Amino acid sequence: MTSTEILDFVAKAISDRHGEDTEAYDMRGISVLADYYVVTSAGSNRQLHAIANSIIDEAHQLNYYNYRIEGTRDSNWLLIDLGDVVVNIFTKDAREFYNLEKLWLDGKKVELKED
Repeated sequence: MTSTEILDFVAKAISDRHGEDTEAYDMRGISVLADYYVVTSAGSNRQLHAIANSIIDEAHQLNYYNYRIEGTRDSNWLLIDLGDVVVNIFTKDAREFYNLEKLWLDGKKVELKED
């Protein structure tokens, strides 16, 4: 599965669970860690976990099992490493606090498909 295909199913899963202010950055040729970085916000801890579960469910439906999740049930930030795509899901306050987007300013902002 290509990194663009992974990005597409991630964007769909986030949209299905109403992630907010979702942004993706194309880091090919800039970062050796991943091709795309995605960040989205959730209105609550419960929604944060629903978004993460939606991404994993979508991956399983596509028979994609190459991922790791960092964070706990009580976390306000979950990271899902899907190989060439890294997804950060935050509560709104945690996203403001960590401001990870500043790390990806050299990347090209990607227009995500809305399903």
